Amino acid sequence: MQRKDGFILREICGEKVIVAEGLKRINFGQILSLNEVAAWLWEEAGRQGTFDADSLTKALCEEYDITPEDALPHVEGQLRQWLDLGIAE
Repeated sequence: MQRKDGFILREICGEKVIVAEGLKRINFGQILSLNEVAAWLWEEAGRQGTFDADSLTKALCEEYDITPEDALPHVEGQLRQWLDLGIAE
C-alpha cells in the first residue's frame, strides 16, 4: 500500500488535517482531521513509501511503547479509512 500523490498533512487552527495539494483540488467538505497518532501514522507511511498494517504496527509499537495486540486494530482501522477516502492505494 502507499499514499496517493497530492495529499499532504497540514496543521490548520491547531488541528492536523490531510488535504489535497493545490487550491483547485481542495474540497473543504472532504478534509480529514487526524488525532496525534493518526497524523503520526500518515507521516510514517510517507517515510516508509510502501507500507502495510504490519510495518505500521511495528513502527507504532516502537514509537508509543504499546503492544501489537493494542496497536493493530487501530492501524487496520486507519488504513481502511484511508482506502475508503481514496488517499491511499
